[in-house]
Amino acid sequence: MRETQLLKDHFREARIFRHRVVVAAVLLIGLMGILVARFHNLQVVHHDGYVTQSDRNRVHVQVIPPTRGLIYDRNGVLLAENVPSYTLSIIKERVENLDKTIGVLKDLLPISDDDLEKFNKSIRQRRRPFEAVPLRYRLQEDEIARIAVNEYRLAGVEVEAQLVRHYPQGELFAHSIGYVGRINDRELAAFSPEQYERYSGIHITGKIGLEKYYEDILLGTAGHQNVETNARGQVLRVLDRSDPIPGANLTLHIDSKLQRATYDAFEGQRGAAVVIDTQTGGVLAMVSTPSFDPNLFVTGISFKDYRGLNNSLDLPLFNRALQAQYPPGSTVKPMLGLAGLHNGIIDSEYAIRDPGYYQLQGDERVHRDWKPRGHGNHVNLKLAIAQSCDTYFWDLAFRTGIDRMHNFGTQFGLGRRTGVDVPSERSGIWPSRTWKREARGLAWYPGDSLNMGLGQGFVLATPIQLALMTSTIANRGELKKPLLVNTIDGTALEPESHNESKVLPEHWDTIFDAMEAVVHGGGTAKIIRKGTKYQLAGKTGTAQVVAIKQGEKYDSEALAERHRDHALFVAFAPVVNPRLATAVLVENGEKSSKAAKIARKVLDQWLLNEKGRYVAAAPPISPRASVGGEG
Repeated sequence: MRETQLLKDHFREARIFRHRVVVAAVLLIGLMGILVARFHNLQVVHHDGYVTQSDRNRVHVQVIPPTRGLIYDRNGVLLAENVPSYTLSIIKERVENLDKTIGVLKDLLPISDDDLEKFNKSIRQRRRPFEAVPLRYRLQEDEIARIAVNEYRLAGVEVEAQLVRHYPQGELFAHSIGYVGRINDRELAAFSPEQYERYSGIHITGKIGLEKYYEDILLGTAGHQNVETNARGQVLRVLDRSDPIPGANLTLHIDSKLQRATYDAFEGQRGAAVVIDTQTGGVLAMVSTPSFDPNLFVTGISFKDYRGLNNSLDLPLFNRALQAQYPPGSTVKPMLGLAGLHNGIIDSEYAIRDPGYYQLQGDERVHRDWKPRGHGNHVNLKLAIAQSCDTYFWDLAFRTGIDRMHNFGTQFGLGRRTGVDVPSERSGIWPSRTWKREARGLAWYPGDSLNMGLGQGFVLATPIQLALMTSTIANRGELKKPLLVNTIDGTALEPESHNESKVLPEHWDTIFDAMEAVVHGGGTAKIIRKGTKYQLAGKTGTAQVVAIKQGEKYDSEALAERHRDHALFVAFAPVVNPRLATAVLVENGEKSSKAAKIARKVLDQWLLNEKGRYVAAAPPISPRASVGGEG
């Protein structure tokens, strides 16, 4: 019994128990302290940061693209609209394996190599996190259904209803209105921080034409919304929203019926025509043929289609009305005749004898008139313009001199951009002594003046410059800046005009009479006189494409079609109180009558009613819009 008591020490066991309890308590308190400290760190110290991260997983900012502004013609006809379309987009941040996801999509619906290349370019561009990048546009209903059925396999893939730009008139306004297209790397790199912010969620921008010139106005301002999403990225609810501001609507001076009549009048021939309202400076029609369908570019043109357009010999992408520079030929003769009158070099009765050629004193070169036997022994200014007498204008150009011709021609818009509200306009060339010295390193020679007197040599002009020159003549010296846009959201643009001319009224009368005689007085455009219900004033012209050697004759049959002369015609009508001016150019048309016939159809469309009767008043604007050849 005594031995058993010695084996059990209660005091010692109590001490051990108390020691163990103390150690356990210390450990427990330490662990609790660590846990409390960790909770404090998470819930207090880093509370704001973790709340932000949580919200980022749950709440996202979505950009709401604005609706692009619409474009109407003067009568309210819609020329550029936005149509609904379903777009397949991918949010990269929500996709675990992008290549695998695209592979699944390719099994479900057709995705071309062009689509993939454009998508890959867009995905590499600078963009906001969680911003959807389009992969394919214009999904069909059955394709949308296939995506919906396989939604569980396609995290990060969205089918969005978007508005896509559409041009109902197709090729008719391709060069004037232009088109929008995907923002490329070069454009994105040029964006300022403000532009980058403004284009968030927007993948297109104006490329050419009015779409580019008025991009800032048409674009609008994007809105934003905060949305709550689930783990798959599906929107559960909208927390708050800032609505986008739509772009402004444009109403043009252009009349779609006149534009169609002008385009159809070319009957497939290459060329350009511009029609200007002489009273406002508004461009009523601007045509460049051949044209193209701008809708091909909106969501990204295929490489095959682009190569076809870009490699075509007919250059359908080239805006001839603004960018093509041609020798104006005899169309500048009325303006040069006016210069002679204004500077006192000639008067209305001054006449020359025309033997059919002209030769400078001491020069062996003989300049031969288009009419071999000449125009008679008494050729005055009126007859010289009506019959396009080259000899008369060689003599006049020599006597006027380069300095006076240059200074006078600039008052009619030659040699400088007109300022029309379409980008990429070219300035043409209205040469001077200084220009030749700087451009060619040579002095100005008398022979250069002779060429200039017939609108040849160094002289180049765009069709819109010739239309502006003709409009300025019709307005007796008042140059009105041409504009395509009439109003922006109902607010009219302020017209710009100036008049540098101090030409006497009787001199204007002489030029008007002479230009009227071109058509109604048996002149070079008498072919379009028959059946006219109004009096029009015009001037024919031809422009050489290839030079003809001294002594040789122009032989159409010996030349390739694209080496034949261009045909030109400028006109304004009616002669009393002119309402519109036009310039028409037919590439390689040879005979100026081809251009004159087109101009006659254009003028008839505007000045005659549906019954073919002359209409004295201009059509109302919709309430929606507050060596020389024969010339």
